[in-house]
Amino acid sequence: MKQLRPAVLAGIFVVAGVLSWAGARLWSAYGTLPGVPLAAPIVLGAIAVVLLATALSLRSRLKAQRERRPDAKGVEPLMAARAVVFGQASALVAALVAGMYGGVGVFLWAGGLEVPARRDQAWYAGFSVLAGAAVIAAALFLEHVLKLPEDDDTTPQSSARA
Repeated sequence: MKQLRPAVLAGIFVVAGVLSWAGARLWSAYGTLPGVPLAAPIVLGAIAVVLLATALSLRSRLKAQRERRPDAKGVEPLMAARAVVFGQASALVAALVAGMYGGVGVFLWAGGLEVPARRDQAWYAGFSVLAGAAVIAAALFLEHVLKLPEDDDTTPQSSARA
């Protein structure tokens, strides 16, 4: 499994932001812009908390296992793989969603915040971007916790057959 690259996540964020900003301009020109739900930053924040709790739990279990504590509860490889996949998927979706709300937020901020409803929507969009960044940070931390150590085996395999 390949590691997440922050540059890929940043690229997804920027492309989604630009497309969302352009879509918000177009949509606003033809009618009313759809709102940013209050639940967006809450859900993203909850996902970040779950990822962080998972990472901290697995980190403590792996540390206890390395120190060979008698009460150490091991980490099953399949569970660790599922946690990494969950973290990577969450980071990719969070980059996309944060970029989308970031583009809408930029459009709202640039258009003026005299209307209280638009001001609230801009705040929700900003908090969604921050919560998306928290999801990405927690996912990268989880991936770091579960990264396998590099192989130090430098002895070449014998190609001669006996």
